[in-house]
Amino acid sequence: MTVPSLSVTASPAAEADADVVLLAARKGADGPELLAADGFEWVAPLLSTMGATGAADELTRLPGSGSGPRVVAVAGVGERADVASLRVAAGSAVRRFADTASVAIAVPTDDVEAAAALLEGAALGAYAYDEYRTDPKPPVTRIDLHTDFTADRLGLDRVRAVVAAVARTKDLVNASPAELFPASFADIAVEVATGAGATAKVWDEAALEADGFGGILGVGQGSSRGPRLVRLEWAPEGASVHLALVGKGITFDSGGLSLKPMASMVGMKTDMAGAAAVLAAIVALAELEVPVRVSGWLCLAENMPSGTATRPNDVLRIRGGKTVEVVNTDAEGRLVLADALVAASEEQPDAIVDVATLTGAQVVALGHRIAGVMGDDELVAEVRAAADAVDESTWPMPLPGNLLPLLKSDVADLTNTKLGMTVPGMLLAGVFLQQFVGSREGSEERIPWAHIDIAGPAHNSGAGWGFTGSGATGVAVRTLVRLGERLAAG
Repeated sequence: MTVPSLSVTASPAAEADADVVLLAARKGADGPELLAADGFEWVAPLLSTMGATGAADELTRLPGSGSGPRVVAVAGVGERADVASLRVAAGSAVRRFADTASVAIAVPTDDVEAAAALLEGAALGAYAYDEYRTDPKPPVTRIDLHTDFTADRLGLDRVRAVVAAVARTKDLVNASPAELFPASFADIAVEVATGAGATAKVWDEAALEADGFGGILGVGQGSSRGPRLVRLEWAPEGASVHLALVGKGITFDSGGLSLKPMASMVGMKTDMAGAAAVLAAIVALAELEVPVRVSGWLCLAENMPSGTATRPNDVLRIRGGKTVEVVNTDAEGRLVLADALVAASEEQPDAIVDVATLTGAQVVALGHRIAGVMGDDELVAEVRAAADAVDESTWPMPLPGNLLPLLKSDVADLTNTKLGMTVPGMLLAGVFLQQFVGSREGSEERIPWAHIDIAGPAHNSGAGWGFTGSGATGVAVRTLVRLGERLAAG
């Protein structure tokens, strides 16, 4: 994991020793409006000459003037220079800086959140995954923000922790599935979580069987590399709120015996993005010592076809005893999540949030940039507020009760999906998961629960945009961190 060094300085940006100084421009009615620190007044007259407009994702490069930086770059922010647009503009620019070791940001703002967003966006845009490249391009290794805000006022430690968490998630999702499998993922989770001060427990095949985790076992039994369940916990003294996070961690999804077509199998190494996000968020919350108790459940399995794989019509017994007839082995994510939702409910947390690359139907409904959120209205609103605060796009989706009869089985309590007819797949998966969320002790009131389907947003298979390059996106990490902070604040 490579994360650039981040710093703030009150020194004049015009005297910066960075390879590139980054300015910004707003799209005005009469042309681009420069947003720059003192000493860069000469840039404004050149923007229109260069054809710049200040539009979002626009980048204009100019040779430096005098003894200052050798290159001055101007990032377009669009019509509004707010927290969201400045974060995206800084990230969009840095993402496209090739062979650039150091960047100085000289965009003045008297809004501390906007200043932090500039630094965060730039650092997110600097991410590069070069693990398997023989001749990688040198990444940006240093980013300095020229500002009057101190590091403490800006929350520099938080920016560093969040950027590192997103990078950790991307590294895991981008990794080759030959190298990242349930046991290796579990080892990584234990190492980084305990290193941050959290605790960790791992269930192997024998422990999963002993403790009744039939969903995870059933999904993973076709692979020569057995499944794992990892429980993480950050429990600072005095924390009054307990948030449980559950992450789908299918390290490769072939579809099992309900084998995916060739083209659909490419990219299925990313089916563990939910578990990666949960791990990274808990590590960040621990590093920042946020006063909230967070337990994380990573459901890790490799869904493969073999003589030992689960067959269609096999019946799995989920933890707690509920049975599921498997009619499609490619609807496996909900089976591993079911086990963990039951286990998380047994601890009676204040809220449960699961994150999963769960359904192709999410992509059909909401595309590749908007995650679907389902569950109890108040918690869904809380999750969406956290997402809005960090500018991750979500949309609320219903959980219609009339879908539950579609999961009727002739021999078990439920089937894992419905075959033979067109169904709203994202919603049906949510309704299935809802059946495994527990109730308050001594009550029929269900523990507040929200489900985030990130099937599309977890991976960018197209061109880069904003601070998001191609490959893993690290989606949901920043939302989960902010959610933990909001719950801690009451």
